[in-house]
Amino acid sequence: MTHLPNSMEARDIAYHFHGYTNAVRHAEIGPHIMENGEGVFVTDNTGKRYVEAMAGLWSVALGWGEQRLVRAATQQMENLSFYHNFGHRAHPAIIELAEKLVDMAPVPMSKAYFTNSGSEANDTIMKMIWYRSNALGKPQKKKLISRNRGYHGVTIASGSLTGLPNNHLSFDMPIDRVLHTTCPHYWKEGLEGESEDQFATRCAQDLDAMIQAEGPDTIAAFFAEPVMGAGGVVVPPSTYWEKIQAVLAKYDILLVADEVICGFGRTGRMFASETYDIKPDVMVLSKQITSSYVPFSAFLVNDRFYEPVAEESGRIGVLGHGFTGGGHPVGAAVALENIAIIEERELVKHAAEVGSYFRSRLSTFADHPLVGEVRGIGLIAALEVAHPNQDIAPGKMGAAMADYLLQEGVVSRAMMDACAFCPPLIISRDETDLIIDAVEAGLTALEKHEF
Repeated sequence: MTHLPNSMEARDIAYHFHGYTNAVRHAEIGPHIMENGEGVFVTDNTGKRYVEAMAGLWSVALGWGEQRLVRAATQQMENLSFYHNFGHRAHPAIIELAEKLVDMAPVPMSKAYFTNSGSEANDTIMKMIWYRSNALGKPQKKKLISRNRGYHGVTIASGSLTGLPNNHLSFDMPIDRVLHTTCPHYWKEGLEGESEDQFATRCAQDLDAMIQAEGPDTIAAFFAEPVMGAGGVVVPPSTYWEKIQAVLAKYDILLVADEVICGFGRTGRMFASETYDIKPDVMVLSKQITSSYVPFSAFLVNDRFYEPVAEESGRIGVLGHGFTGGGHPVGAAVALENIAIIEERELVKHAAEVGSYFRSRLSTFADHPLVGEVRGIGLIAALEVAHPNQDIAPGKMGAAMADYLLQEGVVSRAMMDACAFCPPLIISRDETDLIIDAVEAGLTALEKHEF
């Protein structure tokens, strides 16, 4: 596609190095440029309006243009535009936020640590797990287990936890000490004749067998999203978490619940750890914590995790880790206001109710000849698109569906043959109907299309 010289598209091609993009293809077609946002809608530079059915990147809980967040950021910039938390320093916003997060956690937590993204948070947790093992006199207890198709970030360490091939290929990843076990996707991974409960049992047995093979004394922690996001919106079988936690308890292995996508109402509870009765040692928070108005993240740790780390810092004289922007006052102020709005407007309850309506409507496509599975919980869902021609290479159908939805004015996200939906928590029933209408049109178009 040819773009006019000096156009925004041409300048983007010339100067902007994109993430999660085919760079060669990008040089040919250029960017899709969004200019404005209001509520659940975004508008591109041609004036076309879209339902942003992915909340940006699973993250804009309050939608676009929430003036209370703008004012919170502006006021904090006027009062104290920056300060750090190195060397015993602090500021009011970060103290208030730490207290708020610890108090609202669904299981007892001790402290909040602040970072700038989910990747940084998980990377930091990995370092602190190794630090903790050394503090406990267990230098061999360093291996970490995550899951195939799991997503925990893209830094060298957190990207190694991520269990998606394209996050590893040509990057010389994953690093050692990181292992991957079974993805809990019954529709794809279940064996013929195997019930969901039997599949959950097998997932737990696979984990137990891996721990035994590696040596229980070498495994430090298990990282998992309560509901898997980028791996395809994988909702675990009903007994999965009960059985997995029993295995971890058997071998004294820490549990890290990655709530980066699930936290702050996405599953119809404030945290997905409540939804699935998960009792983590660490909770990872980002994305919806500020509705992504400001890059910000945090993780919460319990006493079991914190105390050996604190004691080791006393022995050494310092905890030699931190970020200039960790606990940034503007991010902390926006997070506090964002959480206040979620609570005041009862958006967790709203997400549960509207999510149930949306998923019930999406489920009407379950018998469509191009639909393999409809899945989801709360206000997050996916449509697995299949094609009767078994010669079609895997991965094409999700992208084709997402392209048709975009034409119909809906932004979704393709993940192999799945098309994901994760709209802002504020979305109304009528607005979800716009997504459903687009899905219906997309399936009709795909059915007629010759691959």
